[in-house]
Amino acid sequence: MTTLPPIFTSLARRSMLLAFALLACAPTFAQVSLTTVVELAQKNSASVQLAQADLQRATASLAESKDVFYPSLTFGSGLPAFPEVGFTGALPTIWDATLRSLVFSMPQLEYIKAAHKGLEAAQMSLKNADGKVALDASLAYIELDTVDREISAAHQQQTYAARLVEIEQQRADAGVDPYSALLQAKLTAAQIRLAQLHLETRAATLSEQLATLTGLPVGSITPDHASIPAIPQLTGDLPTPVTDDVTAAELLAQSKQRVAKGDQDQVWFPQFAFGAIYNRNTTLLNNVNKYYATGYLPANNFSSGFSITLPLFNVGVRAAARVSAAEALRATVEAQAAQQQNNIRIANLTHTIRELDAEADVASLKQQIADQQLKTVLTQMELGNGSASGPNAQPQLSPEAEQQARIDERQKYQDSLETSLDLAKARLDLLHALGHMQDWLNELHTR
Repeated sequence: MTTLPPIFTSLARRSMLLAFALLACAPTFAQVSLTTVVELAQKNSASVQLAQADLQRATASLAESKDVFYPSLTFGSGLPAFPEVGFTGALPTIWDATLRSLVFSMPQLEYIKAAHKGLEAAQMSLKNADGKVALDASLAYIELDTVDREISAAHQQQTYAARLVEIEQQRADAGVDPYSALLQAKLTAAQIRLAQLHLETRAATLSEQLATLTGLPVGSITPDHASIPAIPQLTGDLPTPVTDDVTAAELLAQSKQRVAKGDQDQVWFPQFAFGAIYNRNTTLLNNVNKYYATGYLPANNFSSGFSITLPLFNVGVRAAARVSAAEALRATVEAQAAQQQNNIRIANLTHTIRELDAEADVASLKQQIADQQLKTVLTQMELGNGSASGPNAQPQLSPEAEQQARIDERQKYQDSLETSLDLAKARLDLLHALGHMQDWLNELHTR
């Protein structure tokens, strides 16, 4: 047995490692479930990240509104740059400490309530952003799955069309059929090719959309049809729902109303605060002792007390209260408008789904009829038409009839897929409008 030199063994090992690395870095085209796509889209979404930032800001705003009741302690220090001469009016302090806190304030209590409502609104906005991203990702995923199946059917159509052109070419050359029949077959093949190009362009656009949503490479997502759960057949006849976006708008309006009330309370209610100050004085670089009757400046100085602020007349505060009241009114009207728009959307989707449901039934029946006609043609091609010879006997089917029947069956299949897709998209949109998107997502996550 021949033993390779160490250098060749090392090169072989490095080549194998390089090959494994290239395989690991190569894009994979395995099937990706709808659950994975939705989760990646929610993590990668800018709107979700913005909603998370708003939630963090609302959480900090609530903490800030409460923290004014906690004592705040500050330190300061300093020495004069040059020796002081005379009485400057300020105590020569080495360092000082100041303690302050708000004891009671009616406006601040309203601000805290407003911050609570703002936090709840931010939470609902985040939930709504998650739902919208899940809806967009689901719609794109389901459509790509349908288009892929349509492309597969279009490939079969193209094979049948090519066979039809070949048959018509032979019949035209033999003088059995006119040249126009050959042109018609070529037109059918060209139309099928054009439709296939449209489907491929549509699939490429959907792949780029899913790549943008999820952050995965373009073309790396192959839909898994089994991962798509059934969409509930809801109707708009249910009680008027309150969706996440409408709830967020209502909570935001309530928050602004609390802010407006707090600003209004500042015009009438006093505020109580507590404060304490400690100073450490020094006689270095100054002659301040000569100005005190005792002959020396106390080193330690401490004072504390409560302060009461009584609002008597403040034009700025009154103007700010009017501004916040107008903002609260606007937010309330916007919340009502959001509910009305959602109700209109539900009504439109309900009527649209009824029409699409009927269209899907028609398309399905047409596909079934085309399938049965294809079976009949294939049987007649194999066994004959079964009619006796005579003046009323049906002519034997020609080979091009089989290809036409196959092409028609595949076309009816694609039409059925397309109407089913439109119905699924409308139902999913209605599911979101009715506020049941989260229930469907929970079912999705169990897969």
